[in-house]
Amino acid sequence: METMLLIDNADVAAQHGATFLRRHPISDAVVTTAAAATVADARAAADAGAKALPEWSAIGPTERRRLLMKAADIMDARTDLFVQAMRDEIGATSAWAAFNTRLAAGLIREAAALTTQIGGEVIPSDRPGCLAMSVREPAGVVLGIAPWNAPLILGVRAVAMPLACGNTVVMKASEITPRTHRMIGEVFRDAGLKPGVINVVTNAPADAGAIVEALIAHPAVRRINFTGSTRVGRIIAETAGRYLKPVLLELGGKAPLLILDDADIDEAVNAAAFGAFMNQGQICMSTERIVVHASIADAFVERLAAKARSLSTGDPRQGDVAIGSLVGREPAERVMALLADAVANGAVVQCGGALDGTIMQATVIDQVAPSMKLYHEESFGPLASIVRVNSDDEAVAVANDTEYGLSAAIFTRDIARGLGLAKRIKSGICHINGPTVHDEAQMPFGGTKASGYGRFGGKAGIDQFTELRWITIETKPVHYPF
Repeated sequence: METMLLIDNADVAAQHGATFLRRHPISDAVVTTAAAATVADARAAADAGAKALPEWSAIGPTERRRLLMKAADIMDARTDLFVQAMRDEIGATSAWAAFNTRLAAGLIREAAALTTQIGGEVIPSDRPGCLAMSVREPAGVVLGIAPWNAPLILGVRAVAMPLACGNTVVMKASEITPRTHRMIGEVFRDAGLKPGVINVVTNAPADAGAIVEALIAHPAVRRINFTGSTRVGRIIAETAGRYLKPVLLELGGKAPLLILDDADIDEAVNAAAFGAFMNQGQICMSTERIVVHASIADAFVERLAAKARSLSTGDPRQGDVAIGSLVGREPAERVMALLADAVANGAVVQCGGALDGTIMQATVIDQVAPSMKLYHEESFGPLASIVRVNSDDEAVAVANDTEYGLSAAIFTRDIARGLGLAKRIKSGICHINGPTVHDEAQMPFGGTKASGYGRFGGKAGIDQFTELRWITIETKPVHYPF
């Protein structure tokens, strides 16, 4: 499948016809041949966004809403195509790809609903006869950089709210999902957005740094949003800082799930399995540490291991499975290395632990401790790591014993107790009696510490993608001191 750049609503080859290949993570067969943009191509995309900005930003909110709602309907109608693209490029299960499509369409609809909520206020002034207002205006061209693991959810999140706020967009696609991300641009183009309003750039992995810097440096680009690893997020933030441009970052995570001694064990097991194993654990919110009170730990671990053994594992191309492929051999080998280090330092594998190419069994590993790399590093694999504790205070200490702070969850029958602990956990998100993996279009989504800063979603997104201005009107003569 060939994928071209999308610039000014046209399918454009990269300069000199350069391309790069994306291979299937299991078979290694070529699944996408994508245009490998040059710096000049990236600048052309930003130029197109700048040219389209005056007209798009002047369109009324009702018309923007209509176009976005049409895009959501088109995305729903193309579910089968998106499922196939995600299956090809990242080995996704059908359930994960279909969920991505549904939530992505929901994100577009939520953005559409907010076009009339981009308001301001009248502020009392100490100057007689002065009408003072705060107003929100489009920021300019927005650069959205999306990852591969939830390519539709996170790709749409990078562009839908900026568009709703009247900005134009350049989306830099992931090198791992170039076709999937390019198809997002097609959805908006086919919904009727005019040339230059949304542009999609694909690039070879080796060119990523130069492409991103060129886009950040472009004078028309006024906002950057990035979802991905903390390592790359630091580079994005440093680069944006040199150009004094605001950046919204949603980065890595090491989400803890606290299971207190009064928890409903069966409910906790279901939430833990979903949080740890959905999309093979390749979600920023994945349950990376299950912090269990020692008094119920044996019962919990036994039931979680039984649940993990029941999950079907295999090649998603051969039929519906719960656990599909990791994104590549190198990430799979890294997960296995973390597992081996933990075992060498005293952890106990209760089930799973086997790897067949890029397909890894759902794995439960008990007695994880701070001496192990797995305790600290984001695994991004289907590993449910058990840390045993003896008190609520110890559970909170373990939850906070990480550089990350994205999502967390607590299971308890005592809601007041759970809420009290939630306030002590340093994370942008915390769920009581629910999984760490939970996303809704209207919620303020984001983290703290090394998980990033700023918030996607709902009205919080309006703050990120608009410029707040102060405007005054003098209705009476002003007295000056000279």
